[in-house]
This record gives sequence, structure tokens and C-alpha cells, in this order.
Amino acid sequence: MAVGSEDTMYHTSNSTYRLASGSIQASQDTLPEKLLDHHTPGLPRPEDHFNGTYLIFFSLGIGSLLPWNFFITAKEYWAFKFRNSSSLTSGKDLEDSDILNYFESYLAIASTVPSLLCLMANFLLVNRAPVHVRVLTSLTIMLAVFMVMIALVKVDTSSWTRGFFTVTIVSVVIVSSSSTIFSSSIFGLTGFFPMRNSQAMISGGAMGGALSAVALMVDLAVSRDVQESAVAFFLIAAIFLGLCMGLYLLLPRLEYARSQESHTPPLRPILKKTAGLGFCIIYIFFISSLIFPAISTNIESLHKASGSPWTTKFFVPLTVFLLYNFADLCGRQITAWIQVPGPKSKVLPGLVFLRTCLVPLFMLCNYQPRTHLTTMLFQSDVYPMLFTCLLGLSHGYLSTLALIYGPKIVPRELAEATGVVMSFYPIAGLALGTSCSAVLEHLI
Repeated sequence: MAVGSEDTMYHTSNSTYRLASGSIQASQDTLPEKLLDHHTPGLPRPEDHFNGTYLIFFSLGIGSLLPWNFFITAKEYWAFKFRNSSSLTSGKDLEDSDILNYFESYLAIASTVPSLLCLMANFLLVNRAPVHVRVLTSLTIMLAVFMVMIALVKVDTSSWTRGFFTVTIVSVVIVSSSSTIFSSSIFGLTGFFPMRNSQAMISGGAMGGALSAVALMVDLAVSRDVQESAVAFFLIAAIFLGLCMGLYLLLPRLEYARSQESHTPPLRPILKKTAGLGFCIIYIFFISSLIFPAISTNIESLHKASGSPWTTKFFVPLTVFLLYNFADLCGRQITAWIQVPGPKSKVLPGLVFLRTCLVPLFMLCNYQPRTHLTTMLFQSDVYPMLFTCLLGLSHGYLSTLALIYGPKIVPRELAEATGVVMSFYPIAGLALGTSCSAVLEHLI
């Protein structure tokens, strides 16, 4: 960061203070909030009344992942749609069975690859399309897709399963691409604000995952009709997308939230500045997606034979999806109060690499079926629950730290573009992790 005078004014959301230029570098790791807020020097930021801006970014964070989470949470609905009612005797039925068995893999491919491409496109659009155009367009497209999916719930697709599969995959590509543009644009926008607002958006994303996990538990407990459940999932997603539109339009009306547009972003200095944090983010998401959900969802209760619903139907949704998302949310929320280690600290990559130990720990639980690795070290259901908590908590805390540091270690005019670039790293880590998880499954 260039310093134009001996003394420079810095601001947090609650105070203004002065740092000597010689102390700026020294305080990078110990005082991240002081260093990382790039509000215009000499002008105190207006007060965020009732935490309105914080709550809006938190809600937009929920909206960035909740629709997608609801889309994939309706597993029983997709199984119902792609399961042919007749016996699997004809070639067509066998093709339909292939769709059903590998549907989640198709979803992963259809969501990850377009997301990477859209992140690259969004970076190019930073100086060509205003942020409000990107945000509102992506929200409108997602809302339209969910309305189409709601209309198709009650339609009998048994005679055109392949066609419905194509429609579904195209919908996944569109929703994933639009969601990526929306979330990366909003995250780029948070670069203009104090670090707590970046944290709010990231925590909101974890809340979206937690809410979808709760919805899945409720659905398993009370649902009697998979089609009605799907309508409920898709309708809630559509309503929340509409809410996000309203909240985003409200944002510039708040005095605290008025910010300037960015200039043409140079990519090389952004990549150079964020390379270390970017590697940490990629590795965090690589380890998490390597384990969750491919490995963790195949860990069964040691008491499954008892027939209890808690060790059969509810075991994976409770001990994997709900527990992981809740721990992830807690980890992200902790960064609202604690931001250590700092962006330049060597402790941060050390903690990131330490998470590698979680991979063998999950493999040595009651993963089923087992073909090559016959050793099962942990003979209690408590262990996978504990490991899931560690996985989610460490993922939420470390990834949020790295993500919110990114836009704050560059000049203010590069903040939005840096936020878009930082959004690339999680997608890259997810792509690597989901690809390698299939290999890991075959090794157990």
C-alpha cells in the first residue's frame, strides 16, 4: 500500500486512529482490522445503524448458497424422477438406472466446471458491467430457473427421463454459473467495507448450508410426498432469491454502504499479492471436499443393525450434513471477533497443512463398503462426529480468514477485482477435491 505522508489516518467501523508510516508494515499481522480497512483517509465512515449493512451482507451470503443447497438437498425427489416405475429390463431402463446411480457425480461436474469459467468471465466484467447489473441479472436468472423447476415437479417425466435429465443438468449449469457471478460480485463489493462485512457474507453462506441441513432433517421426519417436499424446497429458494433482490436494492440507500466504483483491474499484481492466501484457500477446500461429502456420507453407525431411525435414516443427515454445516458456521462466525493468525503469518499455512491429518482419521472410521483398507481403528460413533466437527470448524475459520484478508491487503481501487479473484480459489479447491475423492473412495 502506498503511503503519501508520514502519518496516515485509518478507520474501523467504530473509530478513527493514526499510524506512523513506519509502523504500518509491522502491524500487518497483529492489527489486521486497523490495517485492512481502506476507507477514504481523513473521512470517518458513517455509523452502520442497527448493523443494517452487516445484516444485508449476511442475508446475501445466505442467498448465495441456500438456493443451490436446496437444489441438491432434494435427493429423494431426484431419485423419484429418475427411477423408472417398471423393472429394469430394457436398455432404456438401464440407461435411466445409470442416471440415478451417478446423478451426484453429474451434478458435481455440471456445477464445478461452469463455475470456474464464470469466475474468469466475472473478472473481465468488473470494469465492463456495473456490479448492480451482474448481481440483479444473476438473481433474476436463478429465480427464473427455480420457477421452471417448480412447474416441472408435478409433470410426469417417466416417458422422457433422458430429456428431463438434460433439462436438469442445464438448470444446474445455469444456477451454478449465476450463483458464482452473484456471490463473487457481492464478495468483491465487500472489499470496499470493513472486514466484518466480508465475514458477514461468508458466514451467511454457512448459514445457508445449515438451514438446508435442518430442512432435510425436517423433511425426513414429517414428509410423506417427495413432490410436495421438492415444491417446498424450490419455493423457499425462489422466495429467498426475491428477498435478496430487495435487500440488494436497499443497500445503496444506506449512507454507510455508499461506495465508489472500481477502475480497470490489473490481474498480475492481484495474483502476486494474494498468491499465499490463495494457496491456503485452495488447500483448505481441497481437503474439505476430499472428505465431505464423498467419504463422510459413507460412514455408517456401528449400531445400524439395531434398526433405530437414529442409526439408520437420520445418522448421516444428523452427524454429517447438520453437524458439519453447524461447525462450519461457528468457525466462520468466530472470525467476527478473532482474526489470528494474520495474513503474513507462517502459522496460517501451517494450520492449513495440519488439516491433512483428518483424511486418514475419516478413512479409519466405519466407512462402508471397504475393499482394500480392512483396518477400522475407531470403534465408536463418537469419533466420526468429533472429526466432522473438527473438519467443519477448521474449514469455516481458516477459509474465512484467508478470504477476508485478500481484498484488504491490496489498494482500495483493486478491492472489488481482488474479491472476484479470491472467489476463484475455493472453486479451484472444490474441483480438485471432488475429482480426487473418487480416487480415494476406490482406495478404501
